[in-house]
Amino acid sequence: MRNQTSIMHARQYLRALPSGFTVLELLIAIGIIAMLFALLLPAVMAAREAARRTTCVNHLRQIGVAFQSHHDQVGSLPPAWQLANSDKRFAYGWATRVLPYLEQEVLAKRFDFSVRPTLAMEETTHPSFICPSDIIEPAFDLWSEPLGEESHDAPPTMPPDDGSAEPIIRLPSANYQGVFGTAEADEAYEPSALADASFGEGSVVHNRRVRFSDLERGLSNTLLIGERVMAMVPSTWLGVDLRGEDSTCRLVGSAITQPNCTPCDECEFGSRHAGGSQFAWADGHVSLVSDDVDSATYQQMALRDSQ
Repeated sequence: MRNQTSIMHARQYLRALPSGFTVLELLIAIGIIAMLFALLLPAVMAAREAARRTTCVNHLRQIGVAFQSHHDQVGSLPPAWQLANSDKRFAYGWATRVLPYLEQEVLAKRFDFSVRPTLAMEETTHPSFICPSDIIEPAFDLWSEPLGEESHDAPPTMPPDDGSAEPIIRLPSANYQGVFGTAEADEAYEPSALADASFGEGSVVHNRRVRFSDLERGLSNTLLIGERVMAMVPSTWLGVDLRGEDSTCRLVGSAITQPNCTPCDECEFGSRHAGGSQFAWADGHVSLVSDDVDSATYQQMALRDSQ
């Protein structure tokens, strides 16, 4: 009798316990969670992109200020590239000249501009030259110009290539390029371009000293530095071996049509930001140039002369 009473009490206790989810209730709960996730995810992604875009603006602004400091100290803007004295095949990029003004004096002192960079320098990625919205590898291989393709001719001071396409140097990645003008940047090392002081009509060129006084449209109306995604053509801040494919295009860009145009010359500018690409102007301010900008207006922004 006592055992039966105990069993009855146990059954009553178990019936009093709260029951678990039914399958229907579980499915409803999962559906609500999925709906909330779908509603919140775009907002989270937008907030993250806004933060990345702000970081990109700050990077460009810092580079713009560094250009101004270089101009104050040297009397001109840094050249797009400059040949190493003892190696006429390698050219150091403009970014190496502004490192001291980006609070990178220690890194700047590691350079000996008379020779090629060391292997350690070849893979030194610098965060100031990276747009966080782009997905990139820290470094990339620069290949020699393949046979059978139109390419720039080696100048007389450069040893001829052996003719086979192969990786000739590894370079650190970067997203920011100097504004070369409206000429095709990958043709900048043609012998004819070297002899033509007008080739490269932008603010960052290789064949002349550009001063702020040369910018006829005014500093606030002249593009200085722009961004390019690595998917267009891998670019670098360090410099290039001029035997490489599209070598000079990896340091500077051209404003030919519009940002993010399709189809687009690989040496133009483009970004992963919605609506356009960000640029630093010669006066130091940064703004987005729309993908829909009038091509003629866009080209004028990239020129030193008021044409």
